[in-house]
Amino acid sequence: MHRRPLLGLAAQALAIPALAQAQGVLRYPDRPIRFIVPFPPGGGTDVWARMVAEPLQAELGQPILIENRAGGGGMVGAEAAAKAVPDGYTLLYNITTHVQAPVTFRRFPYDPVRDFFPVGRLGTTAITFCVGPSVPASVTTLAEFVAWGRGRDLAFGNYGQGSTGHAYALLLALEAGLQVTQVAYRGEAPMLQDLLAGSFHGGFHSMTASGEMIRTRRIRPLATGGPDRVPSLAAEVPTLIELGYSRRFDFTGFTGLFAPARVPPPILERLTEAFRTVATSPEMIRRLRAIDTVPGYEAPMAFRASVERTLRQWEELAQSLDLYATG
Repeated sequence: MHRRPLLGLAAQALAIPALAQAQGVLRYPDRPIRFIVPFPPGGGTDVWARMVAEPLQAELGQPILIENRAGGGGMVGAEAAAKAVPDGYTLLYNITTHVQAPVTFRRFPYDPVRDFFPVGRLGTTAITFCVGPSVPASVTTLAEFVAWGRGRDLAFGNYGQGSTGHAYALLLALEAGLQVTQVAYRGEAPMLQDLLAGSFHGGFHSMTASGEMIRTRRIRPLATGGPDRVPSLAAEVPTLIELGYSRRFDFTGFTGLFAPARVPPPILERLTEAFRTVATSPEMIRRLRAIDTVPGYEAPMAFRASVERTLRQWEELAQSLDLYATG
């Protein structure tokens, strides 16, 4: 006699969480949003994330908080984002190391494609080989650096093991015939500080992080990776390919925003539209060009294809260079 009322209560109890979730989706966002940035403050990834967060919070009507969570070549922060509650309040702002680090460390604590929804790509930037005060001031070209460096024990820094900067440093040492020890850092900002301190001889840097130091001549740019010259350095700094180095330096990565894969579709649509508005605005394009970042917005489907293509490219490059972590 009492089964029907009990079953009715049970059905109501099950319906309450579903209703609350639906209402939460409709109200999104109704509290601050967190961007996980998997590198320390002051590096290129951090700079881009903050550039996006400022206008995006105006679009969404809620504050966006930056959480720098470095470690594991970016994997620590990316894994935290992948495992976050998929409610749209924890997002990941990342660069190409999103796919590079798992390949290099041969450890996949997250699937860089399936565990994330690619909200949008912001653009890309070339990385430039720079030398610091441990290299004589008379060395102003890459050819002069190679001539000076041959027969010496050199050290190159990189902003993360398995990153584009790490691969380029290995390639440069290999193709130029240099004896180089590779020194991995937890991000670009601490690497730059040690370059300025003379702790190592050179390394590849984004213009986003190093541009001011280059303009004030505290570090010297000698050559640029990628297919094109850096706009602000175009008159004086050639690409490695122009200098006769191999086409393996013709690699461009990405910088963009990701969400955990299981975030409800209406929230993803809200984020996608807001990010598109921010990334394609004239003001954002102006600010990106001012720091030598090439604007290159991609919508989710195109961005996913870019991530998948980069993953395949990096698997091939890692195998050819033995670009694997040993520790």
